[in-house]
Amino acid sequence: MKDADDVLLVIDVQNDFMPGGALAVAHGDEVVPVINRLARGFSHVVLTQDWHPAAHISFAANHAGRSPFDMLTLPYGEQVLWPTHCVQDTPGAALHRDLDIAHARAVIRKGHHAGVDSYSAFLEADRKTPTGLGGYLREVGVKRVWCCGLATDYCVAWSALDARAAGFEVALIEDASRAIDLNGSLEAAWRHLHAAGVKRVQAADLHSTLEAGDMHD
Repeated sequence: MKDADDVLLVIDVQNDFMPGGALAVAHGDEVVPVINRLARGFSHVVLTQDWHPAAHISFAANHAGRSPFDMLTLPYGEQVLWPTHCVQDTPGAALHRDLDIAHARAVIRKGHHAGVDSYSAFLEADRKTPTGLGGYLREVGVKRVWCCGLATDYCVAWSALDARAAGFEVALIEDASRAIDLNGSLEAAWRHLHAAGVKRVQAADLHSTLEAGDMHD
């Protein structure tokens, strides 16, 4: 079992991001067994869920004449308009049925404010509104955050970057995540992650990396 200083942050493994879902990530379902295996090695796991009201500002359907993946300038910056997805208390917002992490300690729901999107598990897209996850992790003594889930180039990358900004050591587990890759977003995400000092690891590397007690090259 991994050290109490470590947390596995499992991001948005929800039905709407799976093949056939409203905002499908290609091969998104492939992360589920990988994450289940990883989670068995962590005493501390936190899950996140996109949890949007139907009137959410990021949904293209809520903007006349706009289509999914258009860009819109909002008071807090540029916003991708998405297909309607992960609406609160719908089957699409539910965690994948095969996700098997009964010992997860917390579920962080994000994107529940109608007027602002929220990719990151730590800070909403206005870059001002915290979810409270950073304070929780500090209070329970976490030092290292291991990120995985959907999608690599959006919610996973933003969460990893914000975890670094909050002072944690951070790694993104590449093969336990899948990307949307919209207009080069995956390459850009890895560039930002590397510059911020987020380590890029594979699930098989995890045990040896933790045993060495150092996430950095």
